[in-house]
Amino acid sequence: MSSDKLCKILKEQVADLKARNVSKGTELVITGVKNAEGKKGPRYFVEGFGNKEFLKMNSNSYLGLSLRKDMIEAEESAAKKFGVGPGAVRFISGTYAIHLELEKKLAAFHKKEAGMIFSAAYVASMSVIVPLTTKDTIIVSDELNHNCIINAIRLSRPLDKSIYKHNNMNDLEAQIKSFVGKGKRMLVITDGVFSMRGDNVPMAEFVKICKKYENEFEEGIITIADDSHGVGAFGNTGRGTEEYTNSTVDLLIGTLGKAFGVNGGYVVGPTAILQYFRETSPMYIYSNPITTSESAAALKALEILDSPEGLSILKHLRALTKKFRDGLVEIGFETLPGEHPVVPLMVRDTKKTSDIVRHLTENGILATGLNYPVVPKGDEEIRFQISGDHTAEDIDFALSILKSYKTSEKK
Repeated sequence: MSSDKLCKILKEQVADLKARNVSKGTELVITGVKNAEGKKGPRYFVEGFGNKEFLKMNSNSYLGLSLRKDMIEAEESAAKKFGVGPGAVRFISGTYAIHLELEKKLAAFHKKEAGMIFSAAYVASMSVIVPLTTKDTIIVSDELNHNCIINAIRLSRPLDKSIYKHNNMNDLEAQIKSFVGKGKRMLVITDGVFSMRGDNVPMAEFVKICKKYENEFEEGIITIADDSHGVGAFGNTGRGTEEYTNSTVDLLIGTLGKAFGVNGGYVVGPTAILQYFRETSPMYIYSNPITTSESAAALKALEILDSPEGLSILKHLRALTKKFRDGLVEIGFETLPGEHPVVPLMVRDTKKTSDIVRHLTENGILATGLNYPVVPKGDEEIRFQISGDHTAEDIDFALSILKSYKTSEKK
């Protein structure tokens, strides 16, 4: 076959990744879920481990909503009413009233003019950055921005681009100044919360710097933040980095697939810009929307979050996050300061990262080790993610397993 030569080359490249310990490895397959019981949160069953129960600490479901009965009922009810799929892309026959309701509610939640949903948050970033980039556009981006932003910039082919040092506002300002007089439009893009570290952009200063130079560009400076890890999990009412920093960007990208526990992505911002996306973004125009059942579940998640119960879940999440972060430090591990439920255990060594993850797995904890090239060399870590359906006893259990590793390491 004509693909034989290519298959040989690609097999060798995958083998090389494995040899250098930078491959993603075999994916764990979840085969079942045991609901919360007593003082224990949900437990998961994994293919190849029989009836062994696992505490999941590598999930983006920060509010712990995906297993709730009312969320499941909302999704099932919509599926019974509208079916399991949208049937087409939206401009043909795929828009349902519930899609429009969700977009309106997302915009209101973020205090923006309009909202627009996509099949995924990755697609949302692509659908924002690419259509806004012209041959006279310059893009400035944080060095630790998510892969979706990196690939969107590559695909958009701007007039010029630059990368500023992570969260270094002095470097950001210097980069912007260097482009004055060289382009008509500038996009300045950042993550809200950075997914690998759990730290957040100093958004108020970020916005202030951009506003300072917006009149230097004929078509202005557009501030864009992908706050997929912040929305629902950060800020007093879960409105993300904007709320946490008391600031606002022009375009905010979010996800329904993390704190909200469902699937899909979205952007909120000025009506005129979002209408432009509907007419020009190929990722939106030629892709099916999320299902009506997913939309119903997302609406239920918004309802829960924007209620006294939601505030209670957020308070619980913050308390468990602090408990775990403080516990890591007490044991003697390095972590990074912050309040977001992404809590990185900084290992700074590829082999040791794998050893700790193996120890955790053997003792019933699912956590993700992150090695180069996912993170820079020297920043190897284990990313723990606290969830609203964890319990204090779950956190104590995880810390006890990490402490046992530390003890064995000294022997």
